[in-house]
Amino acid sequence: MPSPARPDSGKPLYTPEQRRRRDASHWTLVQGILAPLQFVVFLVSLGLVLRYLATGAGYDAANLSIILKTLVLYTIMVTGALWERDVYGVYLFAPAFFWEDAVSFIVIGLHTAYLVAIFTGWLTPTEQMLIALAAYATYVVNAAQFLLKLRAARLQAAATSASIDDRLELAS
Repeated sequence: MPSPARPDSGKPLYTPEQRRRRDASHWTLVQGILAPLQFVVFLVSLGLVLRYLATGAGYDAANLSIILKTLVLYTIMVTGALWERDVYGVYLFAPAFFWEDAVSFIVIGLHTAYLVAIFTGWLTPTEQMLIALAAYATYVVNAAQFLLKLRAARLQAAATSASIDDRLELAS
């Protein structure tokens, strides 16, 4: 198994062929829609969870918002795996996204633990909300990973484009 790509390795995030497949994949657009949607659902849910923890009011609203956040998370994980298959030829753990995928599994595990807790009556409502907060904290770390990866990809694309322009200029 190839070792996970490291941001400082200088290795481009996408080969030209992978960039072409990324741009051609309809899952790229789906991910571009789901990621900000998930973030909005997260912000609303976080507010409801914090309200419940501060006041004891609004458990049902907070609970429903966490369930919605979890469903959006599951959807983005499945479509993300399909995107990764289109671009890198594997459903998960492509070297370029190894650490993002690894942390995604922690996020999914915590969200799933919340669902198990509410559907089995395991833990008190406050303890359930604390699981949700742990899931949300991990989600923020994971979202930051993906944003940094997106930024790195844009910087690499700009550098590649500048390098090609420089070579064309020298050749003319």
